[in-house]
Amino acid sequence: MKPKLLVVDDDSTLLRFLRDYLQDEGYVVLTATGGAEALRLAYREHPHLVLLDVMMPGMDGWQVTTRLREMSDVPIILLTAKNTEADKLRGFRLGVDDYITKPFSFAELKARIQAVLNRARRAQDDKTHSLHLGDLEIDFDRREVRRQRQVIPLTPTEFRLLEVLAQAQGRVVAEEDLLRIVWGSHRTEDTALIRRYIWLLRKKIEPNPESPRYILTVRGYGYRLNEGETP
Repeated sequence: MKPKLLVVDDDSTLLRFLRDYLQDEGYVVLTATGGAEALRLAYREHPHLVLLDVMMPGMDGWQVTTRLREMSDVPIILLTAKNTEADKLRGFRLGVDDYITKPFSFAELKARIQAVLNRARRAQDDKTHSLHLGDLEIDFDRREVRRQRQVIPLTPTEFRLLEVLAQAQGRVVAEEDLLRIVWGSHRTEDTALIRRYIWLLRKKIEPNPESPRYILTVRGYGYRLNEGETP
């Protein structure tokens, strides 16, 4: 299957050149000229990678990255005319995978895209594809949680939160780390946000949310996923 790329840039000429080049290199290419359009395409088409310009009118690349990270862990490469360390660190803290400074060669772009896709593929291969917690099954391939074959509807953010806890394999994950991984570094002080989502998630998957069996609180620090039948 050909990798599907979503390319986002408000420069329509550059966008056309990128689309034509990447299609010739064997990719399926979707394009968007703005942030809102990019988010709609990402939600509907599930691209394998997003190539995203930072400086766009309206919703800029930083905002699009933040929204993408709320719904998906799709690899993101930022395109920018800036080359400051502060901007690069900001991008990596938001969860981007690579950073290319304009102007760039198409050969460099191709190499960066392939490297990020290879890393993502290896990470996917290393994942546990499903996890059983009592009568629950977490299916990482389908991004679903089921109880006795019935799908429990979770939002992308709720599933991502559960996924991060599952990847810790029973270890405690600090509130700050959950916020950084799921929402980005700009929300690391908003502990009320993580507690609200933990409560929403418990209401959906716990037999008794008031006495949780699966998502356990480590008071004053964070949360861990209990893989046994009882805490």
